[in-house]
Amino acid sequence: MEVAFSRSKYVSRKNVDGRLCVVNNAGTMKTTLSGKLLNGRLAVLGAGKIGGILLRAFLEQKLVQPKRVHATMRHADKARALAKQWGIEASTDNRAAVRDADIVLLAVKPQAVREVLEEIKPEMKPGKLIVSVVASVPTQLMEKYLGLDAPVVRAMPNTPCAIGCGMTGLAKGIHAGKDHLEIAQAMFEAVGRVVVVDEKQIDAVTGLSASGTAFIYIILESLAEGGVKVGLPRDISTLLAAQTMMGAARMVLDSGDHPALLKDAVTTPAGSTMDGILELEDGKVRVTLIKAVMKATQRAKELILES
Repeated sequence: MEVAFSRSKYVSRKNVDGRLCVVNNAGTMKTTLSGKLLNGRLAVLGAGKIGGILLRAFLEQKLVQPKRVHATMRHADKARALAKQWGIEASTDNRAAVRDADIVLLAVKPQAVREVLEEIKPEMKPGKLIVSVVASVPTQLMEKYLGLDAPVVRAMPNTPCAIGCGMTGLAKGIHAGKDHLEIAQAMFEAVGRVVVVDEKQIDAVTGLSASGTAFIYIILESLAEGGVKVGLPRDISTLLAAQTMMGAARMVLDSGDHPALLKDAVTTPAGSTMDGILELEDGKVRVTLIKAVMKATQRAKELILES
């Protein structure tokens, strides 16, 4: 089967070579709420891996002013370096960070959630919103640790948020209202796309889009190795693989077509692509990826048992 695509639909995109990435699937919300975020104070508890990625992205997108940010880290020397790098306040004192904050971004390890929430409990005045990017820990348990009816929104972003191409799933707790959810949406739409799901589906988001970036890197690496095997220089092979994956993803997002339909558009009778697909099917790539998402999702559910 051959499917014709309108060239004009894609040539207007700025990121054909991957240097730019169009984000924000609901830009109007970011616009209407940006003032509230810019004028509010943000505490980032645990500015390590994902916390640090999000903090940098929020600052670069001018979603929040540096003077209105207080980030915390476990080690004082790293906190001082962070403060110097971004012109923010940074320390090891979680209570001090939360005291004047309007929004608290919780980005610590699951095992540390209880300790941190009990620590900041005296500073949790009415109106403060907690946005948690901690895997596994449900909003109900966080509310229990705080011992009050605090609005909590769970977010599960992924590392491409660092370049504005992230994917984040959001779910609100019982005490979070529409306004709280919209604030969280505006935060993460500044660094990519957002979907709102029931909290029971957040672990599945973790298994698919959060863990899935690692799965994609393995696929990309394998494609690049294949290119090397058939004679391409490694740098060219890696570029070809990466741009091909990005282009294929954009085709799905921009066209709205099912991936199977787009796959068929590339596959001609008795062609080379069909032979390659047969090798993928023989190697059980499809079922292996499905099982990888299932295993990662199950592991996300189990992390809370170790906290």
